[in-house]
Amino acid sequence: MADVSTLNTAAIGNDAARNRLSAGPRGKKPKKTLSRRNIMLYGILGLAALYYLLPLYVMVVTSLKGMPEIRLGNIFSPPVEITFEPWVKAWAQACTGLNCDGLSRGFWNSVQIMVPSVIVSIFVASVSGYSLANWRFKGSELFFSILIIGAFIPYQVMIYPIVIILREMGVYGTLTGLIIVHTIFGMPILTLLFRNYFASLPEELFKAARIDGAGFWQIYGRIMLPMSLPIFVVAMILQVTGIWNDFLFGVVFTRPDTYPMTVQLNNIVNSVQGVKEYNVNMAATLLTGAVPLIVYFVSGRLFVRGIAAGAVKG
Repeated sequence: MADVSTLNTAAIGNDAARNRLSAGPRGKKPKKTLSRRNIMLYGILGLAALYYLLPLYVMVVTSLKGMPEIRLGNIFSPPVEITFEPWVKAWAQACTGLNCDGLSRGFWNSVQIMVPSVIVSIFVASVSGYSLANWRFKGSELFFSILIIGAFIPYQVMIYPIVIILREMGVYGTLTGLIIVHTIFGMPILTLLFRNYFASLPEELFKAARIDGAGFWQIYGRIMLPMSLPIFVVAMILQVTGIWNDFLFGVVFTRPDTYPMTVQLNNIVNSVQGVKEYNVNMAATLLTGAVPLIVYFVSGRLFVRGIAAGAVKG
């Protein structure tokens, strides 16, 4: 009897399999690669990419042309004879007033401003965010709210008071003064990012470390830092981009010999001496924007991961 029941069960299974096969494939129908939806989607994305890449293309080809070729007016045509002389002149020979050292001086000024500003602001903001997320104290929420409000106050409102403060400190017009300004103004938004990121990490890790006797700096250095690479990359990109592209603070809090690269670029482009050299201006613009672009290309994926993780809790 057991063998008969087994055979019956197998027959029923075979019949069910045949019925499924005869009924044809199930599930969603595979989408065609050239469907109407895909054509519209990629068409719109292609037009958007073309819209944003076309100015970049014009800048690149113009920077590789000589002035006689530029005067012909064919801005979209590739260079007939490629020359890198505009790049050399933009870097080391373009004049701004009495100085004819191009962007090189402004580049090194920007590097000296950016490196300490990024390091100090990220370190202080990470420790502050870690404290607000895991070591809450009385009034911590009020302190955090005041800090965030500071991120939305227009910079122009605080320029004059900061000029007075830096003058009294004896650092107005120096790179040190501008480093202090960038470090302070980067704190609110970076603290928000770090606080939200640390709050999104499993709280059990922090509690387990506390039970094992770990202190403030041990938990920060051995547990939080190894898990926080994405948010550190986000903070670095935001600070590098903001500090490198800054013009307002650079022109207000420094002097001609300490101007950052963006101020030097403005002076070169708006110079009224001699013939307007569009190829030099385009080359100078590309040189100035190279650093943020390189940072984005190198660490773009980590930037997206860090932003997504930092937005989990608020």
